[in-house]
Amino acid sequence: MQKKFRWLVPLLLVIVLVASACGDDDDTTASGGDNGSTATTKASGGSSGGDCYGKTGCIPADQPDVNKDGKVKIAILSPGDTNDNGYYESFVIAAREYADKNDWDLVITDKINPSDAAEQARNACRQKPDMVAIAASELKDAIPVAGEDVCKGTVWYVAGGQGVEQTPYFFQTNDKVEEGQFATGVASGEVLKSMGATKAGFITGPELDFSTTAYKAWAAGVKSVLPNAETVATYTGDFDDSGLGREAANAQLSQGVKLLYPYLGGATDAVADLGKSKGVLSVTPGTDRCSEDKFAISSIFSPGDYFAAALKDFEAGKVKLGVTRTFRIGVDPVPTVKVCPTVKDAATAQAAVDKTIKDIASGTIDPAAKTKEFKG
Repeated sequence: MQKKFRWLVPLLLVIVLVASACGDDDDTTASGGDNGSTATTKASGGSSGGDCYGKTGCIPADQPDVNKDGKVKIAILSPGDTNDNGYYESFVIAAREYADKNDWDLVITDKINPSDAAEQARNACRQKPDMVAIAASELKDAIPVAGEDVCKGTVWYVAGGQGVEQTPYFFQTNDKVEEGQFATGVASGEVLKSMGATKAGFITGPELDFSTTAYKAWAAGVKSVLPNAETVATYTGDFDDSGLGREAANAQLSQGVKLLYPYLGGATDAVADLGKSKGVLSVTPGTDRCSEDKFAISSIFSPGDYFAAALKDFEAGKVKLGVTRTFRIGVDPVPTVKVCPTVKDAATAQAAVDKTIKDIASGTIDPAAKTKEFKG
């Protein structure tokens, strides 16, 4: 899910990470609360990197041990459940892989209410991490904390989703939500066509800019394949509340929806399981889950994939402040869209999707324009 941010801080900023294997004692997860820390790693020498303060494109010294305390610690702040088997969990999986490999510490605080984002960011900085990583832009109110004394000497990274306001004090990755979701809509239209169906439902959380844009882009993609198709959207107000997700799914299924798109976090499986029990498949939001028989399409825009690219630069000491890296469909490995084997004649549907992705990359199709034109 995709969003908006900004921030300040004296020394260096850009990313946040540190981890250990899943289930190990080397990383700590707190739900909306303070974090603990653990393990140690090797120190790297050099200057503090303070001369990078406020300078776009500057590379902070001593990455990844930017505070030169002899260990690397990454603090992750997530609005969602990092055990959701999907979007939010992918972020910490990437972190744990790097933490395992390098003996870094990973400190996770998840299920953070956006209204608590600033205080949780201060709590994270009090643990003296080398990086603070914001897992989603719902926590945009945390960004200004980067400029407070408590966060001096910390690199900040933001998974910006659709993108947040870039400043010289952090590094972000983002994508263009219209691209991935238009292509997902084309896949959805192809799946509906293969079933002889014309109605699909989109279920998401709060009615935010990124979620409404995602719906419109997806619906525009569906209608590019089936002009007479009907798409419906339900905003439950919560990405993780399974009860609300099931309620929305039941309502849509009773209206004849034949394909569900739970554009959700922790509530994704509740919706997909309900759909499967009634013979209706779903679209996955963010990660590839085509190995599971309840999904027809995987819309792949995992923040973990983007975070992994950022961590690779952090490990190599190449992170630049004030820089946005935008991942483009058809240009980068992610985002992308995959039609699952559960779909009748999946190969034909995938070929149509692949052509759409190619046309988006070449500029033949402009998903942003089609999203803007969408009515209904």
